[in-house]
Amino acid sequence: MQTAVFGGTGRVGRELVSLMNQNGHALKLLVRSPEKLPGLLDAAVLKGNVRNQTDTEDAIKGCSSIISCLNTDGDDSLSVGMRHIIQAAEKWDVQRIVTVGTAGILQARSNPALFRFQSDESKRRLTRAAEEHAKVFGMLRNSGLKWTIVCPTYLPDGQLTKTYRTEADFLPEGGTSISVQDTAHFVYEEWKKENFLFKRAGIAY
Repeated sequence: MQTAVFGGTGRVGRELVSLMNQNGHALKLLVRSPEKLPGLLDAAVLKGNVRNQTDTEDAIKGCSSIISCLNTDGDDSLSVGMRHIIQAAEKWDVQRIVTVGTAGILQARSNPALFRFQSDESKRRLTRAAEEHAKVFGMLRNSGLKWTIVCPTYLPDGQLTKTYRTEADFLPEGGTSISVQDTAHFVYEEWKKENFLFKRAGIAY
């Protein structure tokens, strides 16, 4: 069965698509700009927009799982897109979804009643992107899907080490960064192993 992938032209998405392709997994991608996908890609590619419900339904139809690496895009595309993804997943009876969020929506160690972006643990002055990710968290938590949100902290380009720390609902203590490559690797591993079902997974070195 195919896996529907959203956000496959982004930083984490491109790495993930390449990794899954190398490992022989059948992919179905919905992208606005197919020319931005990695070269020599063996996948079904649909040109469209997750803001369009019909495009999203077409992407998920016939798939057994979903991975979303969508960004906030400076507007409400993330939350609008996730609403469409959840609705399409329910329509086609697709249960499993792994998404990429942000460490800002993990719980703050200093005050676990708050998200990190609401606390002094976050160095970001602007919270709009984190608020979008928090909306997605709420949507998934209230859905009937088997969800996991991978929540990386600062995301530089780097090396694939396959050596990193993860923790449910919190950022691993003292963690300050995780490479794009290792984030994609963990998304892939979590998609396969389902170790963080119904959890946000903090990831850092």
